[in-house]
Amino acid sequence: MSRQSNTPLTLGLSAAMILFIGSATAAEPPSTNEMWRIIQEQQKQIEALKSHLNQTDRKVEATGDVLEQVAATKPGSGDASWAERTRIGGYGELIYNDLTGKGGAGNLNQLDFRRFVLYFSHQFNDRIRLFSELELENSIAGAGQNGAVELEQAYLEFDLNDRHRAKGGIFLIPVGIMNETHEPNTFYGVERNPVERNIIPTTWWAGGAALSGELGSGFSYDAGVHEGLNITDASYTVRKGRQKTSKAEASDLAYTARLKWTGMPGVEIAGTYQHQTDTGQGLNLAAGSANLYELHTAISKGPLGLRALYARWDLNGSGPAAVGANEQFGWYIEPSFKFNDQWGVFARYNLWDNAAGNSSASEKKQIDVGANFWPHPSVVLKADYQVQDNVDGKEQKGFNLGLGYQF
Repeated sequence: MSRQSNTPLTLGLSAAMILFIGSATAAEPPSTNEMWRIIQEQQKQIEALKSHLNQTDRKVEATGDVLEQVAATKPGSGDASWAERTRIGGYGELIYNDLTGKGGAGNLNQLDFRRFVLYFSHQFNDRIRLFSELELENSIAGAGQNGAVELEQAYLEFDLNDRHRAKGGIFLIPVGIMNETHEPNTFYGVERNPVERNIIPTTWWAGGAALSGELGSGFSYDAGVHEGLNITDASYTVRKGRQKTSKAEASDLAYTARLKWTGMPGVEIAGTYQHQTDTGQGLNLAAGSANLYELHTAISKGPLGLRALYARWDLNGSGPAAVGANEQFGWYIEPSFKFNDQWGVFARYNLWDNAAGNSSASEKKQIDVGANFWPHPSVVLKADYQVQDNVDGKEQKGFNLGLGYQF
């Protein structure tokens, strides 16, 4: 049965083959000229294809170069070089205060996540880099809330050579011990010391431009021009005159210079001078000029530590003189002792006066004693006891607890 069914198909294929062979045999072969023309035509087509392929290869290479450049400058691209040149860090601190006031001073019983800060930096090349710092204070910000969101640093730094640098943007003023370095694991005491808070005033930043560098023999310098104070408060308290580079009045700029010596391991001695011609920015004719003088030392030798600082403001003008704020000064001394890498204790005596030019009693004194525990160099637990005994009879005493970190 299968042989009979395949017979017509076999016959048909055989006939088709016979016809094809016959037609091929009947056709005349091409001449030599015709063959040469065909070969030339094929050669032209081959050369065109080669040229097209070369152009395509060049486009692919160029596209690859562009993609590599984009990958090196854009985050999230998968290129490792961007990540290697970008750094993220930060710090934070939780503080509990239990203070009792007398003689008109109020009580303070509160728990506050005082600061949550993120750092971002980026190295554009070997000579240009970005530094920035974004801070959330008191846990929550917004209308009717206690906190604030603040941009404390955002500046570009340029290497002029191996020893000198220039920067522009928002930066911390080079003054005091804590204004530039105030992460909670770097100092003793739950709260920042009252002298640097109320006199300098830490934390203090401004928009402008500055130079810094090394002079040799352990000496270094900082010099900058930046937005000045705009004091509108009737008490002429310097801290309230900070503008924080938020639509800052800039009719009168301030000039700051610092000289620092670190020629001996574990020893820092530095002094800062600042001048501003008009602390009222032309809006308050009674404000006058201002000069800041600051001198400090920070010593760390084995288990022993010592910090000492003196700062003074001289405010000229009828406004500050009328309320005694033409002279504002403060100083503190803080010895400390570390038992090991984890435990340390300290004591600090603070004295300051924001109205020293007034005959009325305005001087404030505070004694702090306490301990720090570092379970990790970048993590700290703190406890201290403070007694503030002011000349005007106001007293406030009690204890503080703190938890802080840096990364």
